[in-house]
Amino acid sequence: MRRRTTARPALAACAAVALLAVAGCGSDEDDPYAIPERFEAYCEEVEARQVEISEALASGGQASGLIQALPSFEALAEQAPDDIADEWEVVIERIGDLVDALDAAGVDPDSYDRRDPPAGLDAEEKATIDAAATALVSATTARAMSGVQQHARDVCKTALAL
Repeated sequence: MRRRTTARPALAACAAVALLAVAGCGSDEDDPYAIPERFEAYCEEVEARQVEISEALASGGQASGLIQALPSFEALAEQAPDDIADEWEVVIERIGDLVDALDAAGVDPDSYDRRDPPAGLDAEEKATIDAAATALVSATTARAMSGVQQHARDVCKTALAL
């Protein structure tokens, strides 16, 4: 019985020392909400481009808004960490493909209506535009855009609408 009573204070002392050691491992700089250093430049770019992107998306239809936001997306893709570089590549490529298809056909993205295409648009040009538009609204592109938005929220603590 005597052994048991001396073991309890010894165990309590060991536990207290362990807790103090663990508590001493952190520092005031270990903020769980701080942006990791490797993401700082990217997150600064996200914050700087947030308003531009929102305004571009609000100023036109879905496709034309994305096209207007493309320069901002490209700037973000250049700064993107490896974690989301692939997602940005998908977003940029899909919007770029639509821009290329519209440019090649000489069509203004703001006025293009798939159901009532402009006079002189041949079937091949229409098919190319349709294919690019379909790819832009595909599940793959949606996942990429969602990943970029989620990363901006989680890591950069900034809402980024795409």
